[in-house]
Amino acid sequence: MILLTELHYHPPAALFAELLRADSILLEAHEHYRKQTFRNRCLIRTAQGVQPLTVPVIDGNRAEKVSVSEIEIDYRQNWIHRHWRTLQTAYGNSPYFEFYADYLHDIYVSKPALLFDLNQQFLRLLLRCFRITLPLHLTTEYHAHYPATSCPPALLPSYPIIDRRDWLTPKAATKMPEPDTPAASGLVRPYPQVFGPGFEPGLSVLDLLFSQGPAAGRYLQ
Repeated sequence: MILLTELHYHPPAALFAELLRADSILLEAHEHYRKQTFRNRCLIRTAQGVQPLTVPVIDGNRAEKVSVSEIEIDYRQNWIHRHWRTLQTAYGNSPYFEFYADYLHDIYVSKPALLFDLNQQFLRLLLRCFRITLPLHLTTEYHAHYPATSCPPALLPSYPIIDRRDWLTPKAATKMPEPDTPAASGLVRPYPQVFGPGFEPGLSVLDLLFSQGPAAGRYLQ
């Protein structure tokens, strides 16, 4: 199948469970940007509970009228320092944080101008971390309902398109899944998290990666 999805900032682990079943990835590059989504935020678990990390964008009030591939990151705010310090505090003692930290940090300090580029660099890194080797393509135009005839030529071999755009949202817990859509909470098996008690679903895939390292894929169903 071809998995159609928007780009996220350190997406929830459930996305990677879906990617394990996919033959190719199709990234939505022509939608209008939407605020208060995983496009510019992720959820991690700290000693104080679940906490969002949000990448600030320029002209946030008008951002929803701008193509997602043109959204600029606001580096006037010292968000890189805040995010990195929070990740270090939350996961510095986890088994595999140091193993992946330098790769992540290199992307942060490169300061891509566009949110789309930042998210794409992180996605490519995370795919390597999970040893997922899939062709990655961008949409050529926006369709509310994506027709197979609009596939990029390289995708034309007859894989069905599974539309997972806006399937994962910070408010997903209050949203009933569509009949043909798997519940994200059931796609990630509970694993030992740094902070407890209990298992917190819906966190960024970084939480799983820092906890389980090369074995992280075993927890994706």
